[in-house]
Amino acid sequence: MNEFKTITCSTADGLATLTLNKPPYNVLDIEMMLEINAALDQIVADGSVRVLQITGSGEKAFSAGVDVADHTADKVERMIEVFHGIFRRLELVPVPVIALLNGVALGGGCELALACDMIVAVSHAKLGQPEIKLGVFPPIAAILLPRMVAPAKAYELLLGGANIDALEAHRLGLVNQVIMKEEFGAGSAAFVQQFLTLSRSALVYTKKAIRAAAGKPFNEALGAAEAIYLQELMPTADAGEGLASFMQKRPPVWQHQ
Repeated sequence: MNEFKTITCSTADGLATLTLNKPPYNVLDIEMMLEINAALDQIVADGSVRVLQITGSGEKAFSAGVDVADHTADKVERMIEVFHGIFRRLELVPVPVIALLNGVALGGGCELALACDMIVAVSHAKLGQPEIKLGVFPPIAAILLPRMVAPAKAYELLLGGANIDALEAHRLGLVNQVIMKEEFGAGSAAFVQQFLTLSRSALVYTKKAIRAAAGKPFNEALGAAEAIYLQELMPTADAGEGLASFMQKRPPVWQHQ
């Protein structure tokens, strides 16, 4: 991985870790967003990655959002281009993407978390889209939130701009797991580990099938899932290994291909 100024990014044993590294609030400015884009390009191209986790430095914030100074008229178009580039790249990540919320996730930081496949949050984390209070709106959250929670709740969060705590986010289905501060390191690692034990090819094609079926009528969705299963997953070495190991009553030995 390249060396970065505002983030860290590393890969070990199939786990890529991208950390926002401007504590205490890990505010997303254009420089950091460009580095996130570059890191995601590397992760997408790395066929050894089985899981990507995204977190923040410190204990206060995952990210308090995009730098307000980058919303000025002379910067806003460039900011939106670079910021939304992150989400276009996340759509290309073929493996599970997990946000580990070590603190508050507000504004653009909340959008970044929502765009991940799963979220694990420390118990003191808060999530929110306060942009309406500044006279603007969050384009990514305007797309994602109505797909993730009941429409009326999405309207409330986007139009009211209030924060919710981690337990409320869990109740709404936005957060997979809430972990106490003193247990967050071990607990979040255990959550991530369950996916690292699995076949990369199975993870990739399962995620692809979920996305291919989303929003389609049942028969169209089933056709898309069937095609991925039969034409892409079943020819892999790991599909054969998984079935053979089950029948032979032994642990599978994944080749991740």
